[in-house]
Amino acid sequence: MLLKARGADFSAVVRAADELRREVCGDTVTYVVTRNINYTNVCYFRCGFCAFSKGRLAANLRGRPYLVPLDEIVRRTEEAWERGAIEVCLQGGIHPAFTGETYLEICRAIKEAVPEIHVHAFSALEIWQGAATLGEPLPDYLDRLREAGLASLPGTAAEVLDDEVRRVICPDKVTTAQWLEVHDAAHRGGLRSTTTLMFGHVDAPRHWARHLLRLREQQRRGGGFTEFVPLPFVHMEAPLFLKGLARPGPTFRETMLVHAAGRLALHPRITNIQASWVKLGLEGATAALRAGANDLGGTLMNESISRAAGAEHGQELPPERMEAGIRSLGRTPQQRTTLYGQPDPLQVARSFGAAPLTEPLNPDVSDAGLSAPPRLVRPGLAAAAH
Repeated sequence: MLLKARGADFSAVVRAADELRREVCGDTVTYVVTRNINYTNVCYFRCGFCAFSKGRLAANLRGRPYLVPLDEIVRRTEEAWERGAIEVCLQGGIHPAFTGETYLEICRAIKEAVPEIHVHAFSALEIWQGAATLGEPLPDYLDRLREAGLASLPGTAAEVLDDEVRRVICPDKVTTAQWLEVHDAAHRGGLRSTTTLMFGHVDAPRHWARHLLRLREQQRRGGGFTEFVPLPFVHMEAPLFLKGLARPGPTFRETMLVHAAGRLALHPRITNIQASWVKLGLEGATAALRAGANDLGGTLMNESISRAAGAEHGQELPPERMEAGIRSLGRTPQQRTTLYGQPDPLQVARSFGAAPLTEPLNPDVSDAGLSAPPRLVRPGLAAAAH
């Protein structure tokens, strides 16, 4: 009912969420200075919503297939630290030749070069695939990642935690149960993680409600989720949309209601609701800050996945612009760490007036000389077979 509200009911839901936000979080709006590193756009999974490695205009939007080498990942991390970042966020496609060692090597290289930086990396799919390729139980593999420098997990690969939808949009990806299992294992091993919901494609409010209930129940049992991040579907280059099988993203009303219902339904288990300026633009994100959200996510520096789908926003929203948008609402901006602590004042100072970024190097994937194994890990299909 909350997610379907219209007219006066819509206004009441948004108002209730905003009042609860003020009660729980006050008028401070947080954000993190981070750098996204999308290390490859090659992926052997076939998600119908993803244009990162496909799409009619792919050559214009993402260029040729690439794979970022370790030394370039390290260089971007060092540059991010110099520009005031406290975190690097690493995600990408899953190249057929990737194994669990790939992710371990990335963590070790980053932490050796910049020990102080927080490594926020690898979706539940990447974790599952990494463990499976090494034949290791999830808890053991997560322990190895933590020892190598992994500090927290992004909540991506969740899409909608409902297998009725997942069978349509990502049948070979992790199932709802597998996604929850990865994050439960991570939380038990001392790692925190975010949560996301991608909505407005082949789904409906009942699926969003199930997603929220599953997050709430898992958080009640074990804790570990730091925030909830609604992600409106970016349709322009998504294969499902190009085939006429998905709608062109959620309406503004639905977007505001997902943020508001997230605030109301997840309280008091998850108290941070993040508005994605990459998906919404700064204007849309500030609207979400009036509908229960209290966080604007990260400055990013680079972003490729949403832009490949046709989003107009991305790349970087520097602290100066982030804070101007927050102040325009009469709210108080505040930088945070990944886990909602206070960042080093020296890093905060470095984040303002930062030097322009050096052009990232994305070498052609063929330069890496990788070869795929004869059998690929496809957790969703394996689960369906059982």
